[in-house]
Amino acid sequence: MDRLGSVPPGPYEEAVGYSRVVRAGQHVWVAGCTSVNEYGVVEGITPGEQAAIALRRILDALSRVGATADDVVRTRMFTTDISRSDEIGRAHGAVFSKVRPVTAMYEVSGFIDPRMLVEIEADAFIENL
Repeated sequence: MDRLGSVPPGPYEEAVGYSRVVRAGQHVWVAGCTSVNEYGVVEGITPGEQAAIALRRILDALSRVGATADDVVRTRMFTTDISRSDEIGRAHGAVFSKVRPVTAMYEVSGFIDPRMLVEIEADAFIENL
């Protein structure tokens, strides 16, 4: 089983004790990704911008274990402002419109840093090894 952190590492992985991505055989799980960079700075102002950054981080994590966007079977999107769901959905669609994984979007009361507006998780299945 591969358990990998972010490169460069995020500010929370070691302190909290989790992996950014875990691969067990054909199954891959990517932990919630936000727009926080390795220095703890939240990038992006709008939920759409933050979603696009989080999705880039998901794609990077997938690539580290031999997976791609085409292997994603499920995503979960969390936001502090569901009224901005259209722009978050557009960012998701820009990456997954052809793949069309099952997904859900949830409104939450907040994240670790109040500047964070979006967090996205992904699960993948690598069909062809």
